[in-house]
Amino acid sequence: MSKAKRSIAFSRRVRRWLVEYWRSFSFVGLVFATLFFAASVTPSLLPRHYVTQGLLSGFSIAAGYALGVLLVWIYRFFELPHAPQKLQQIAKIATVIVVALCFVGGIRQMTFWQNSIRELMEMPSLQTADPYRTSAIAIVFAAVLVALTRMFIDSSVFAANQLNRFLPRRIAVTLGTILVTVIVWVIANGVVIRGLVNFADGVFLKADALIEEDIDHPSDPMACGSDESLVDWDSIGRQGKAFLGQGPSADEIGEFLDRDVPQPIRVYVGMRSAETPQQRAELALKELIRVGGFDRSVLVVATPTGTGWLDPSAVDTLEFIHGGDCAIVSTQYSYLPSWITILVDPKRSIVSADALFDVIYRYWTDLPVDDRPRLYLQGLSLGALGSEVCADMYTIFEDPIQGAVWSGPPFPSQRWNEIVRDRQPDSPDWLPVYRDSRLVRFTAAKNALNPSRPWGAMRNVYIQHASDPMIWFSPTLAWHRPDWLTEPRGPDVSPYLRWFPVVTFLQVAFDMPMATSVPIGYGHNYAPSAYIDAWTSVTEPDQWNDDFSRQLKEKFKAKGTPKP
Repeated sequence: MSKAKRSIAFSRRVRRWLVEYWRSFSFVGLVFATLFFAASVTPSLLPRHYVTQGLLSGFSIAAGYALGVLLVWIYRFFELPHAPQKLQQIAKIATVIVVALCFVGGIRQMTFWQNSIRELMEMPSLQTADPYRTSAIAIVFAAVLVALTRMFIDSSVFAANQLNRFLPRRIAVTLGTILVTVIVWVIANGVVIRGLVNFADGVFLKADALIEEDIDHPSDPMACGSDESLVDWDSIGRQGKAFLGQGPSADEIGEFLDRDVPQPIRVYVGMRSAETPQQRAELALKELIRVGGFDRSVLVVATPTGTGWLDPSAVDTLEFIHGGDCAIVSTQYSYLPSWITILVDPKRSIVSADALFDVIYRYWTDLPVDDRPRLYLQGLSLGALGSEVCADMYTIFEDPIQGAVWSGPPFPSQRWNEIVRDRQPDSPDWLPVYRDSRLVRFTAAKNALNPSRPWGAMRNVYIQHASDPMIWFSPTLAWHRPDWLTEPRGPDVSPYLRWFPVVTFLQVAFDMPMATSVPIGYGHNYAPSAYIDAWTSVTEPDQWNDDFSRQLKEKFKAKGTPKP
């Protein structure tokens, strides 16, 4: 056979295979896949790049196809009656037309929907959201996911057929499915997922060990990380060094307040500074005592994010508000981003925060009440999750702390969830009012703390954005419409965001890794102005007024705020 004939024969075989492969797809499955694609390009909490949108839409197509196939299987399993052939043909034609219109409508509206979010977040509008690139990526990725699923099913059938030689059919099918599931789980969890986690772990470990050129080794013997310090500078980690070396100086604070102020105290213990959370906490206490942290008017136990980062918007503003007469202590528990840590080991922050608070609180309670600092908690993201748990009301009942400022509490935060669930019925999820507001208050980018209402003995403030996916993600999004989508919705949430089963779950899940990719004041990026409002309300500083707050907000807005 000549080369040309072989080429023609090969082309025919490929075409025949493609036709047979296309015919192997379920019509109902393809209908649901297309509808899920159209739903996936609608807006969620954050704007998305076309590559991210393509992957999200690919997942949605695969999920929709699987749902359609499952519904067909259930229909056949119960042996329900089939419609007449002519009616089926008419229904198919009508369905194809409706689904095609949904697909085309989604493609045409993609740019408009993305810009509806960008406009709210003061981001430049897109000329195009690249719908055709998105569609191509989505189709290819969905095809891969469907192919992998078919491989799993074929493997289960093969295993069942082999076992059926020795066992009854139903037992063979059950055992075959279980066997293949276990093998896939071991490979996925033990090789793929663990490999990805170990890779990320190694990358972020190296990043944590990097030495920033603009951060000098402290020369002040009273500074944490100095030669006289109990904490070795090289063990602290990149984010810890940034926290210790880049805060405002006494001169900068004094210039703003027009008076002499002390140098703020900062203590940070890195993961490599001691082996266990308990040892790191005890080392932090010793260092805090050494540098005189308990001699200040305000002491804050801060829990960092997953990377070990402490938001300058939170800590720098506090030091200005209290004229440097404050101390902040923190210990690192991870160097992975919060959204990874929360999936791998969310209890890390709780264990670390609990250990640090316990040693600090026990020492603090032994001090004379009239000769000790006011004690507060602070945490952002995973830090908020750990921080809110450590100050258990039963633990601090006899000698309560003065309060806390928490921002961006992630969705597993148990105490936050309880408070939001028990809010006053007429208050929204994204800005709840809890009981009489004497113990806990919520605020957002715009101050909602209501200074005219009296506080109780302990003052706790949550700062949260309606557009923060770290807060609003939940597995229940797959089947339940969330309260935060009821009216009135948050000012930073697109009016075109709609809840779709399964799809909204995937959308918000894909939003989480990008939670800090938007401007300050949106998503998981909390603005200095929100912290200034929170700290002044919670700590009620001396020698402070609304003019100082306004000037401090302008100062931080002018100099910009770094992201993690």
